[in-house]
Amino acid sequence: MQYLSLIGTVAVLNMLAAISPGPDFVMVVKNSLKYSRRSGIFTGLGIGTGLSVHILYCAAGIGYIISKSILVFSVIKYLGAAYLVYIGIMSFFSKESKIETHEEHAFVDLTKWQAFKMGFITNILNPKATLFFLSLFTLVINHPVPVSIIVIVALISISEAIAWFTFVSVFFTQEKVQRLYLKSEKYVNKFLGGLLFGLGIKVALMK
Repeated sequence: MQYLSLIGTVAVLNMLAAISPGPDFVMVVKNSLKYSRRSGIFTGLGIGTGLSVHILYCAAGIGYIISKSILVFSVIKYLGAAYLVYIGIMSFFSKESKIETHEEHAFVDLTKWQAFKMGFITNILNPKATLFFLSLFTLVINHPVPVSIIVIVALISISEAIAWFTFVSVFFTQEKVQRLYLKSEKYVNKFLGGLLFGLGIKVALMK
């Protein structure tokens, strides 16, 4: 198949982009540690769904317009930065949950929709994701490319992201990891909150 090389290249590049530290990764780790494995997984599902939005508008050519419009790109950039800063501040000042791993009692968790929405918004407002898929479509996926290949590329990109963030969620909700987290929950929340805040500032200053 003549497009196997292209599909393989996209799969590798997308996986490298997924595993590189960024807002998506930090958000999944935060929700997995602070809330639950389910929250982390649904945050990852939201991120994967967000990728489909980037792929759709890049495939339609709108991504090119966004890259050439300073106003449109700036709006996306500052909205994304403001959201990361907001979530970062909320995490930084969040209270300790006081959950003991050996006790079973109710605790406040995110709903599936809340976790999904956080992942989705974080991803679609990430200008780096916009630039990544724009470069992918302009440098790797040259026209004309059959719609079926675009669909395959989209499914691979989404599946890789969901699989990776599911792995991250499972890892950070292991009992040993949770115990370590609970011992220093306040400091971890402040670290992750500060990291999200810093990423938000970095996005806002990005040219």
